[in-house]
Amino acid sequence: MVTYGEYLKLQQILNAQAPSSAVGGKAAHDEMLFIIVHQAYELWFKEVLHELDSIIEMFAGNFVDETSIGTAVARLQRIIQIQKLLIEQIKVIETLTPLDFLDFRGYLPGASGFQSVQFRMIENRLGLRREERLLYANRPYDADYNAEEVAQVKRTESEPTLFSVVERWLERTPFLQGHGFEFLTAYRQAFQRMVQNDRRTIQESTIISEDERNLRLQMIAQTEQLFSKVLNEKSYGEKREKGEVRLSYNAFLAALFINLYRDQPILHLPFRLLTLLTELDEYLSLWRYRHSLMVLRMLGSKMGTGGSSGHDYLKKTVDKHSIFGDLFGISTLIIPRSELPPLGHELVRELGFFYSHV
Repeated sequence: MVTYGEYLKLQQILNAQAPSSAVGGKAAHDEMLFIIVHQAYELWFKEVLHELDSIIEMFAGNFVDETSIGTAVARLQRIIQIQKLLIEQIKVIETLTPLDFLDFRGYLPGASGFQSVQFRMIENRLGLRREERLLYANRPYDADYNAEEVAQVKRTESEPTLFSVVERWLERTPFLQGHGFEFLTAYRQAFQRMVQNDRRTIQESTIISEDERNLRLQMIAQTEQLFSKVLNEKSYGEKREKGEVRLSYNAFLAALFINLYRDQPILHLPFRLLTLLTELDEYLSLWRYRHSLMVLRMLGSKMGTGGSSGHDYLKKTVDKHSIFGDLFGISTLIIPRSELPPLGHELVRELGFFYSHV
């Protein structure tokens, strides 16, 4: 019979902590905490990769079964719970004071969390491209990896990513036109009606000052300008070429449609999926930010342990390394339910549960 310890390989795991400071004669007490926290991170990274790989596989083909979307939603929820746990773990390592850290920091001058192969693989599997990365200590992110590790991360650069498979899935959304409904035309008209009503309300208001009126009218004009750029295929393409947006035009329209008509039964799970992708990106940014503050607290403006710029580098990655940022931008284009163009009976029937219609 296999015992608990044998099944979990506890002997190997619990003997995998070897404080470097012990080489000097007496191990620094707090180095054990430092090692265990980072080993725990790597175990959770392995689980995140396990979940990401399964989701990407589900979406990689030309057809995605509806049950797969439900499974993907459940696994994304699991990843997000792990992300929350990873953020909480920072509180544990923050029980280590800067003075405690200096007791053993000199024994790991070349070792840094920046060198985590699994974390870089997670970023690649999500869809962060090499050319979008900030340089790490003025070098490529894999500069310090051995040949096997370089091969690992390069493989994840060339394989399908969560971003790419979701983008292709969105591009196949079948409800944007047909059945007497053309989404983009109807939406443009509804948006313009909403803007005209907002402008008229502001202009006719007697309870706001002239300065406030002008400010609000200016904000409406800016929204109109953004609207015209985002929902014009040529302008959108120019923004994409500049790297200002990542999703293809058709994928972005599909994501907007799903967000606007989320109450239709068939769109419940797709909307939940897109929401979870924004949450995943949000928690990744929160982790980066909390990590940057922890480094600032521990090192101040000192150089990071791997030769990086420490806090400054981490802080910059919060915005620079966002992957699903386009999904956040959709909120700017959301209009009230009362202004949504009607879909028509036939399309509503397709978006609903067949047995619920007569």
